[in-house]
Amino acid sequence: MFDNICKFIAENFSDDLATWLLGSPLSLTVLDPTELQLDPIRADSLIFLQSEQLILHTEFQTDPDSKIPFRMLDYRIRVYRRHPQKPMRQVVIYLRRSASPLVQENTFRLGETFHSFQVIRLWEEKTPQFFHHPGLLPFAVLSNTDDPEQVLSQVSRSLETISQKQVQSNLAAATSILAGLVLNRETIKKILRSDIMRESVIYQDILEEGREEGEEKGLQKGRQEGLQEGLQAGKEEKARQIALKMLSAGFSIPEIAQFTDLSPATIEELQRQNAHDV
Repeated sequence: MFDNICKFIAENFSDDLATWLLGSPLSLTVLDPTELQLDPIRADSLIFLQSEQLILHTEFQTDPDSKIPFRMLDYRIRVYRRHPQKPMRQVVIYLRRSASPLVQENTFRLGETFHSFQVIRLWEEKTPQFFHHPGLLPFAVLSNTDDPEQVLSQVSRSLETISQKQVQSNLAAATSILAGLVLNRETIKKILRSDIMRESVIYQDILEEGREEGEEKGLQKGRQEGLQEGLQAGKEEKARQIALKMLSAGFSIPEIAQFTDLSPATIEELQRQNAHDV
């Protein structure tokens, strides 16, 4: 969820992201990872944006990952194959505070091979910079602050000044979800207006995913229950057929009941039906 929110921000507010990471509001467009023959494609956190001048590769990480350094080299080489003339800027952005040494790693070494990339730990970033551009507001509460609740309140006031309601609702929903990394849900609900967030495409996507997941679980449960009912019915029918054969062979009702697990009453009913059919 956190990765998807960051991807949404990067793709819909790329100018703001470029201003923060590159220092200038370059006009960036999404570069489809499938064009780079990346296999497997980590679509949850992998974001490529490009301009005429360069390619920006960002990886948003909630938690430390030991595979990040090699992955950054791997992506760099793959992009070079496709766009050998374009410089590439790679940035790993860690969202949740961590004392792990992995969040400090910004290089990959293998023998003579050396690759470096930029690492941003949001909890070390100064808070004011995220209020300069609306697309960066959701990151403010994760920045270097001793009072994330106060920062969230400030973000809420900034969101109220956005005139485009769809943009406002999308950023409010993104802020709400990312704030969950540092604040409890009750605090977030108290500060951010839920009625605004309900209009966001993020909120609607969450609802749709929830509906689809619920429907799928319902179907699976139905299939499982149907299968179990079918298996049970099959077992019972098989037991009945065995009971009929044992009756024909002269076995007593108690003996048949012990062998088939059918009740004596059921066997007696089978005996009557068989006699009637004959």
